[in-house]
Amino acid sequence: MNNISSEKMENLVKIIRSAERIIVAFSGGIDSAFLLQVCVQTLGPGFITAVTAASETYTAGERSSARKFAADLGVEHVILETEELKNRRFSENSPMRCYYCKGEFYSKVREYAREKNITAVFDGSNLDDEKDYRPGRQAVKEHGVCSPLIDAGFTKNDIRFFARQAGIAFWNKPANPCLASRIPYGTAVTAQRLEAVEKAEIFFHDHNFQTVRVRNHDQLARIEITPDDFQRFFQDNFHSQASAYLKSLGFTWVSLDLEGYRTGSLNEIL
Repeated sequence: MNNISSEKMENLVKIIRSAERIIVAFSGGIDSAFLLQVCVQTLGPGFITAVTAASETYTAGERSSARKFAADLGVEHVILETEELKNRRFSENSPMRCYYCKGEFYSKVREYAREKNITAVFDGSNLDDEKDYRPGRQAVKEHGVCSPLIDAGFTKNDIRFFARQAGIAFWNKPANPCLASRIPYGTAVTAQRLEAVEKAEIFFHDHNFQTVRVRNHDQLARIEITPDDFQRFFQDNFHSQASAYLKSLGFTWVSLDLEGYRTGSLNEIL
């Protein structure tokens, strides 16, 4: 660990110590998991509450993983039900979709924080999140949510490095944003489309494709996997199995994106 990395960790701990009690918006991903663990190590589990959203835009598997991690840390874990699909501005799926989703979630988090007389709400955003188009960051700021990993200068690589050092088993877990991020802007977000994406990606995970996105272009499923997995995709007739399964979910056409997986590919049209 170099001096710069050490300084980042010291800055993070200082930010955490400036609060008496903290709510951590906890998705179950590595960023918020690392932040949650450092908060617990700094203040103790009795001063930290993890809050996770429950809706059709997030997988049940992510909630289950979040629940287990919070239990292992001994912190209170609260599940807040959100209903963004009932919000027309969200379901219409404009480029501002993420703003409306985060806005609903953080309004409920703030309501819960007021009930518990807690002022500090943290999220797990990092410096790399600032590089992509993320309108949800606007909602984070509007609701007075602190992003201590950004303030302390953490990149995604920093988080993975420290998470591994801290013994977090899933330190290298691929990012897994909400399922709505698989649906192109302008195509309505519906429960049926979200379910098709979730089932399709579970199919790939069950066949040991760790990094995968199934983009739901209505009748067309566009599969993004890492180029390193291309050869395996075509081995032992797996591509035919995948095509048949995705068609059973309602897709008419199934395609493999030859550029491979990349973060935020649906933002390429913006």
